[in-house]
Amino acid sequence: MNILTYLIPISLILGGLGLGFFIWTVKTNQYDDPDGDAQRILSDEYDDRPKS
Repeated sequence: MNILTYLIPISLILGGLGLGFFIWTVKTNQYDDPDGDAQRILSDEYDDRPKS
């Protein structure tokens, strides 16, 4: 049971680091798709207006 006093704070720190890294990647636009936007403009497959 004594090991839990070390493992719980370590897991919280690692989880916080992972969350901080994820937020950093979102703020620095790591998930943007500039190539996809360029291809969608040229393709007739995608339309701005939804089909009714």
